Amino acid sequence: MHNKRNFITFMTRALYLSWSLLLIIILSVIIERGYSYAEYIAVQSAITSTNKDIAYRSWVASHGGVYVPVDKRTPPNEYLSNIKNRDFKAINKEFTLMNPAYTLSQMMRDYSELYGVKTKITSKQLLNPKNKPDMWETLALNKVERTHNYYKELSYIKEKEYLRLMTPLVTKKSCLKCHAFQGYKIGDIRGGVSVSIPMEPLYKDARNSSFMLTIMFFVIWLVGFISIKLFTKKIYQYIDEKEKLYEEYIYGLVNVVEKRDTYTAGHSTRVAKYAKLIAQEMNYSEHECNTIYRAGMLHDIGKVAVPDSVFLKPTRLSSREYALIQEHVVMSYEMLKNVSIFDEIRELVRNHHEHYDGGGYPRGLTGDDTPMLAQVLSLADSFDAMTTDRIYKGKKSIKEALLELARFSGKQFNPKVVQAALIALKDVSIDYSKHQNPKTMLEAERFSYFYKDSLTGVYNEYYLRSELNSFHQYKYIYWISLKNFHKYNKENGWSEGDKLLQELSDAILYQSKDVSKVYRFYGDNFFILTNREEENSDLVLSIQDVLKKKMVDFRLKIVQLSKINIDKMESLEDVLKKLS
Repeated sequence: MHNKRNFITFMTRALYLSWSLLLIIILSVIIERGYSYAEYIAVQSAITSTNKDIAYRSWVASHGGVYVPVDKRTPPNEYLSNIKNRDFKAINKEFTLMNPAYTLSQMMRDYSELYGVKTKITSKQLLNPKNKPDMWETLALNKVERTHNYYKELSYIKEKEYLRLMTPLVTKKSCLKCHAFQGYKIGDIRGGVSVSIPMEPLYKDARNSSFMLTIMFFVIWLVGFISIKLFTKKIYQYIDEKEKLYEEYIYGLVNVVEKRDTYTAGHSTRVAKYAKLIAQEMNYSEHECNTIYRAGMLHDIGKVAVPDSVFLKPTRLSSREYALIQEHVVMSYEMLKNVSIFDEIRELVRNHHEHYDGGGYPRGLTGDDTPMLAQVLSLADSFDAMTTDRIYKGKKSIKEALLELARFSGKQFNPKVVQAALIALKDVSIDYSKHQNPKTMLEAERFSYFYKDSLTGVYNEYYLRSELNSFHQYKYIYWISLKNFHKYNKENGWSEGDKLLQELSDAILYQSKDVSKVYRFYGDNFFILTNREEENSDLVLSIQDVLKKKMVDFRLKIVQLSKINIDKMESLEDVLKKLS
């Protein structure tokens, strides 16, 4: 699941990047087109201006020029002095002839002053030296002479950018009136109209548009970003819900496993905690520490498939039973391997019983063939087993367990893991009140499968053997032995004998409830561990009442436990022989 989340995170980041790049590219293209459009507007303005000028010039030329009053702005054109009737006087005003070029230049001057558009007529052969072409206009004139078409270019005039356009002036018949002496013929290019459109106002409009577009695209980008984030959040929520559902299901199975046996209750949680502490000491990442914690929680999930006769057996397992319990590792792996959220932990679960020296199971891996986190889990599992009480095996203290880990360093456990565990686990808190004895009615019923006599319902001899180390909790032993019971069985049959034992055990249990433990051993003997100071007369009466008219008698012996030392079954048997 972590890999899937990483993939989604990667794809989300890629989507963020793609979305951002897409909008940046589109915005860049639009802005670039905006500036290109500014140039287009400048060109169209220049062409329009030129066409207007040429159209006006053609109209003037078609009328042979126009006469206007002479004033300071329009003095007689000295370059037309060779033309007869250039000037005349009428109604007390002097008039002078304005040829097309002179008319156009006057209009261009006014237009430039009003709108900042620089226009002028220029030529390589000048009538008016004021119309002398600059460097760019000279270049443009050369080009239009060759192409007979206009020429445009972005250029600078006094450090300001202009769109400059040169439109050719084609010599017409009306032009020869003033320019024939220069050698021009009809159809010749005798100059051009130069127009310079300032770009700054147009660029300013483009910048303003770009700014507005940028704001609009930012809003679009933000909406897309939020949409992607919300969509990703929905995906993560789906994954989280799916993961939670799976883990609740699996943890539910873990709970079922641990509810089956008092010993295993809390085992998975403790192993997970110990494994995480060791991983942290080994400087694994937070994600890896969380991974091994999850593996610890689920490492025994396969035990749900182990038969109760093996799983719940509180005594040592036989070789056949041990082989069966080993199958829980494979079962755990099989249960997890087809669920993607457990991809990272299934190998840890499968390998948590492998040993560093190859003596583990199920595959006998050695050394670093076993993933390091699985080796951490193996040690944590063993540490909990060492420090947890079982009926057939006493628990070790933390110090004793750590010494045991050190003793098996390089054998069962990886030395690096042992070194980290000696530091990480030295201060852990263990509830030593935990034991394998049943605490609830259900546990007691499961417990009775192994340790209660199926006929009488009291504890059997096996449990008596395992309880020798707890005799110090009691003050007395009441030993009840039956006489002539074998004869009673022979004369009345085994079923009657069983019935008598059941009635007798019921009476003993009734009189001993809540204060004692009752055992049956050697067939016709009952053993009571109790703290009662005096002989229980009610118990004696109850036993006598059951045995009357049965031709069976009994003997009650009381042993004060403080005066004897019973540490093994042989010691108890010696005491009983002396009392016989």
